[in-house]
Amino acid sequence: MQDRILSAAQEVFLAEGYGAASMDAIAAAAKVSKQTVYAHFGSKEALFEAMSAAMTGAAIAARDGRAPFPGSGDDLAGFLRRYGLAQFETAANPHLMRLRRLAIAEAARFPDVGAQVWAAGPGASIAHLGRVFARLHAEGRLAAPEPERAAGVFNWLLMGGPTSEAMLLGAPHAHTAEAIAAHVDEAVRVFLAAYGAD
Repeated sequence: MQDRILSAAQEVFLAEGYGAASMDAIAAAAKVSKQTVYAHFGSKEALFEAMSAAMTGAAIAARDGRAPFPGSGDDLAGFLRRYGLAQFETAANPHLMRLRRLAIAEAARFPDVGAQVWAAGPGASIAHLGRVFARLHAEGRLAAPEPERAAGVFNWLLMGGPTSEAMLLGAPHAHTAEAIAAHVDEAVRVFLAAYGAD
């Protein structure tokens, strides 16, 4: 039942925007009563938060499965490259791009919407990468005494320009696989020049 409501919430929120979306419309899309929606989620805000977390959480879990924590003998540059390519694949998800646009569009009227999308998306990604970098720093493989800050630097080296292009120009699909790979390689090179332990 919850999955059905979350799927309906995604459909309605992404089509209507946060402010215009109604619990009545979500209940109708889910083919349940409005009371059932409230019984499961309590409020529109809680439902949006759960929907955002579900959308971003599934994408992030898939990304982390493609780029798991590096083992002690794994090549660090290779791990960062795999992570970067997986991050691009995640960011190119059209539903996540619509969610990000929705959060930006609603930021002035509903600042909590942006905070929820940040926490479930980039914030969670940076926190995860910070844990990876903390371990790599402890092992002497990365010079990152502030691992979460280093994670933010690497995340935005990777995603800052491409994310802005995608939001304003409708692009990441416009990038070829070769161009994405070259961008990731350059981000890894610059990051390791600053944070490499050697």
